[in-house]
Amino acid sequence: MWASAYRDPLTCPNRGTSTAPARHPRALKDRTLAVMRHGSIPGTHGRVRPLTLLGDPVLRTPCEEVTDFGPQLARLVEDLFATMYAAEGVGLAANQIGEALRVFVYDCPDDEDVRHLGHVVNPRLVEADGVVLRGPEGCLSLPGLEAGTERYDHAVVEGFTVTGEPVTVHGTGWFARCLQHECEHLAGEVYVDRLTGWRRRRVLRQVARASWGG
Repeated sequence: MWASAYRDPLTCPNRGTSTAPARHPRALKDRTLAVMRHGSIPGTHGRVRPLTLLGDPVLRTPCEEVTDFGPQLARLVEDLFATMYAAEGVGLAANQIGEALRVFVYDCPDDEDVRHLGHVVNPRLVEADGVVLRGPEGCLSLPGLEAGTERYDHAVVEGFTVTGEPVTVHGTGWFARCLQHECEHLAGEVYVDRLTGWRRRRVLRQVARASWGG
């Protein structure tokens, strides 16, 4: 579902048992490539990096605050966008490409199909409220897997841009899910940590059987 946490849209946006039509991965990929060619999307100068998979200690280590808002940070953000698009994701945290820094990027629609594009440095999840919904959730660090995961349908994240300017990001629906997912990555957590009972057991069995899980 995601890719940074969210694998692209094999499933419909999070609305519990919503019957909204699924977004077609090929259509999204074609649209993304088209806007990248016209230079209207970040990541065109970035490098696609290998994704860090579950089991790598960097995914379980809380990320460090960014203190240097210089060229190296700008390159990291470009690489994050490039890697996210290459993996057909809608969000990606820095530790998912092996950098233990508090940075994530996103290009994610909400439930009304309004597109949200940006990045946050040193993010803080200052609000997560509203209705709790269970929706399909996946992660590029657990490729090919997903599980119904409970999230609030409203979230607010505060942080900074790559140049050090304060920024506040508001999300509802599927985008709110994305924001919460990315913030948890930077705390050393993955969506599986939120699962209980048979959902958690099923995903852990799938991880153990996956070619990348052993």
